[in-house]
Amino acid sequence: HVPLRGVDVHNLQQVDVDVPLGVLTAVTGVSGSGKSSLVMDALIPQLAAGAAIPVWADGEDRAFQTVVVDQSAIGVSPASNPATYTKAFGPIRELFAATPLARQKGFGPGRFSYHVAAGRCAACEGKGQLQIEMHFLADVWVTCEVCRGRRYNQETLAVEYRGRNIAEVLAMDVDEALQFFGNHRKIVRPLQLLQDTGLGYLTLGQPANTFSGGEAQRIKLCAELQRRTMGHTIYVLDEPTTGLHADDVRRLLTVLDRLVARGDSVLVIEHHLDVIQAADHCIELGPEAGDAGGRVVASGTPEELAQVATSHTGRFLAAMQQQQPRRRRRRAGSKQEESA
Repeated sequence: HVPLRGVDVHNLQQVDVDVPLGVLTAVTGVSGSGKSSLVMDALIPQLAAGAAIPVWADGEDRAFQTVVVDQSAIGVSPASNPATYTKAFGPIRELFAATPLARQKGFGPGRFSYHVAAGRCAACEGKGQLQIEMHFLADVWVTCEVCRGRRYNQETLAVEYRGRNIAEVLAMDVDEALQFFGNHRKIVRPLQLLQDTGLGYLTLGQPANTFSGGEAQRIKLCAELQRRTMGHTIYVLDEPTTGLHADDVRRLLTVLDRLVARGDSVLVIEHHLDVIQAADHCIELGPEAGDAGGRVVASGTPEELAQVATSHTGRFLAAMQQQQPRRRRRRAGSKQEESA
């Protein structure tokens, strides 16, 4: 666990609390109760201090790193997209480079990167759009008239894989691309993660500057699931369910479970009851906002919160548990079981 002692940032009132490792932890409470202060302004800076914080589990010290998966933009230009960010684009370019026409012309994988001058549209430099500077207003992007948004020059577009050129592949949505590249594991694996998080509707080449905050956050999660981490990783998310449909919340929980299943920790600042009920551990701040908050109301499992009379969250959890018993998730080699 990560021990926090005497935290008095903003409205927090000498808070003492232990943040467990290796589980999904939800930090909850009414708006203004001190959730973000505890996590973002107290926990994260102390974790950044590294060795200054005793982080241990099972009685042993752990090397760790902290990753904040926020809703900030992935990129401010059209250069980045789901295919590049999740590393699926490299294997796709290798497939095109292996086609007979590409080999005849001497095109390597780099030819199919819109960052390489030889293969991209010279007018928009592979962006598919042109940036128009607006006086006194934010700059705008308009579709390139030369390549009509396809990013590449005609010689590159002449190369096809299974009847599709590289621009047509980038125009596919994730669901379609999964069918198209079904036998190629290096491509399918990252795309499957995008589909698993409810992003199957995104096109592979959709410019990163058009993603919503929630979409950007889930794409970052998919990228993290592919990354080989060194030591223990503590993932921190701030209200990741904002704007999500109930089915997408379920999908998100499945992805968070995968992070925990591989031995990492997930900490979410969250108000969504489905996430709180599914968490392994909850820390509720409050009981109210501002000066009337900043204290730990309860810390424990959702069932334990439901037994705390002063817990606002606990009252709703108790009602939920009466209607539908909580599904306890057994991860990584454990047997699934259901219990109240």
